[in-house]
Amino acid sequence: MITWATFPFVRYTPALIGGIVAYLYLGEAWPELWPVAVGMAAATMLLIAWAIRQRRPAVTDAAGVVALLAVFLFGAALTQRATESRRADHLFRFDTRIDCYQAVVDEATVVRAATFATTLRVQAVRVDGRWRRATGGVRVSLPRVAGIAQPRYGEVWLIRGHPDPSKPPLNPGEFDYRQYLAYRQVYHQQYIHPDQYRVLRVAPPNVLVYWSMTCAEKLDGVFRQYIKEKREYAIASALVLGIKDDVDGETKLAYSSTGTSHIMAVSGLQVGLLFAALTVLLKLFFARVPGFRLWSALLGLTVIWSYAFVTGLSASVLRATVMFTFLIIGRAWGRQSSIFNTLAVAAFFLLLWNPFLVADVGFQLSFLAVLSIVYIQPRIARWLDVEGYFYARRRPWHLKPVQWAWQGSGWFLDKVWQAVALSLAAQVATFALGLYYFHQFPFSFLFSNLVAVPISSAAVYVGLALLAVKGLVAFPSVWFPSMAGYLDWGPKAVAWLFEWMVWAFNEYIFFISRYFSGWVVREIHVSALQTVLIFGLIGSFLAWLNTRQLSWLRGMALLLLCYAGSRVAEARTVAPTEEFIVYSIPRRSAVGFWQGASAEFVTPDSVPLNETERTYRLLPGIIRRAARRTHYSTGWRGTTVPVRRLADADSAKEALYWRPGPVLLAQWRGLRIGFVSNRIASATQPAPVDVLVLRRNARVKPETLAAVFGTKARVVFDSSCKIWYVARQDSLLRARGFRTWDVTAQGAFRCAPPL
Repeated sequence: MITWATFPFVRYTPALIGGIVAYLYLGEAWPELWPVAVGMAAATMLLIAWAIRQRRPAVTDAAGVVALLAVFLFGAALTQRATESRRADHLFRFDTRIDCYQAVVDEATVVRAATFATTLRVQAVRVDGRWRRATGGVRVSLPRVAGIAQPRYGEVWLIRGHPDPSKPPLNPGEFDYRQYLAYRQVYHQQYIHPDQYRVLRVAPPNVLVYWSMTCAEKLDGVFRQYIKEKREYAIASALVLGIKDDVDGETKLAYSSTGTSHIMAVSGLQVGLLFAALTVLLKLFFARVPGFRLWSALLGLTVIWSYAFVTGLSASVLRATVMFTFLIIGRAWGRQSSIFNTLAVAAFFLLLWNPFLVADVGFQLSFLAVLSIVYIQPRIARWLDVEGYFYARRRPWHLKPVQWAWQGSGWFLDKVWQAVALSLAAQVATFALGLYYFHQFPFSFLFSNLVAVPISSAAVYVGLALLAVKGLVAFPSVWFPSMAGYLDWGPKAVAWLFEWMVWAFNEYIFFISRYFSGWVVREIHVSALQTVLIFGLIGSFLAWLNTRQLSWLRGMALLLLCYAGSRVAEARTVAPTEEFIVYSIPRRSAVGFWQGASAEFVTPDSVPLNETERTYRLLPGIIRRAARRTHYSTGWRGTTVPVRRLADADSAKEALYWRPGPVLLAQWRGLRIGFVSNRIASATQPAPVDVLVLRRNARVKPETLAAVFGTKARVVFDSSCKIWYVARQDSLLRARGFRTWDVTAQGAFRCAPPL
């Protein structure tokens, strides 16, 4: 039986999360909640005080339920107050009337192949010639060209023009980047040209973060100096400092397909390794020093927060540091038995600081993995007594080396089994989220983590040692320049070992990704409801293992029935679907013909879509619809859709000679589709269509289109059309009576064939 009084935050934290989630999904139109939450909290305190005097279980339970409701309401009110878009001076209030604005760089810059991307926090806007105070976040991109410096945290910019609201997903099933930004209080985006902004000064909004980022850049320079191979340098910097700007796409894909992406992010793994090493050293040498529990906790807090500082105080490392801070405090306070309550306290205060963390993938995975490891790993480890088995094989008449061999083998294999149990435990809790967010599950995770995690963990220690050794020799090198060359051999030796270790586990990851590529189940779609049902199934199974009560098995059967029903309902919804789609892919022409679980994609141009365009633009829709058969055609070669060229009259010969023209007609399940990519003559054969796709800035006149295709045709500008072209043609076509659609601004065009 659980004594709930020992675990108060195990109740309060889920209630707080429930209030936050309720507001995120349902609370957009809710009235101001803060006064109600304050009143509810006061009433709850009075009720609890009265219940203490009554000393009756029913009254106490009622007070507890009301307290949970108050925490639930407080979570919703806190999220409402943290939503910047509700403020009276937010960018949304000024729309497009902004002439220019002043903003500060508020985030580390993401370096991409062709652009720099960062987030600005607006300080003021100029509207109608007057400067006004304003708030709001803007996600900006700049071209990565000569003469454009990488944006730095704390730079104050003056930007001409106005930001635009973030765009919703442009293609079916595509990642909702607008929602992702909104959870970070960023509601606008802008592409800034080099002549569109000017750096006014450097005034960081947080001086501590500024110096932290500066320190991280200096330490990254150490890795750049001593690690010569580009791939190893990129992984080393990501492993120790969390800087992933130079990690190439092939490496990211290899780590993702083997379930080891967490290695490249400074988070709980690195902070935990640092904390574990410090704990072992302190217990080994200073366990009998008076006040060990208190001063070791203070030293542990100093070390992990110092590490957080030198790695740039990123969100992931801060989250892990706060978690371990509460664990250290709980241990120093003598509360080791309530680790679940300690984790709940850490999550509670993190959500008080930023309620939108509840939607952060890293936050969810971190806490679920730690909870799973704490609860499940010991239970899995007890399945096998590896060390006891080998210890029992020893015999008194064996020689000492033989006995040591049995004992050493048992110790080593027991550690391997403990690592296997830990990896399995972490996957149990994160399994559903992996399917929901990443649409894949790598069954090779056990092989990859079993070797890569120990090697990378040791590499973290060696990487930190490199930084420490470099720091130790830096000062003597300044005072004695003649000895700098000799002193530098120390960092070089450590760097050689570090680079070799990084190379080793990097090669192992690539080996696993190549030879176990078939062990990854991809293109899995589970909805949010199905994710919750999977969590329910796992929780019910664990509860049954712990209690052996049949009621939990009945609950599992019910949840499994609900899950199967949701999958059947999805299949029935998708099966009869027939749809023609013009996709929104920058500077490209791409269309899709969908029939149930089958899809055919065509790029009318002669250049096929690259892997990135397929992955981010088409694949999400394929996964969501559970498509089993897909076919790609380039330039209509090999397509199963009937197409023909529309003849075009040669005006010089007065329509006496006909030749294939710039119009292509497709007939698909009764839907007539025309594609125009160039000028068409007024004497072109009439061919009424239902949908007319204009490509590559086709030079057409509204009257010609009306004569050839009829005014009932729906005109679609695909992504190969320029903005200026769409703006000019759209008004002309609408004036002529056409209905138009711009996939660049409005998203993919979708049309069902006639019944």
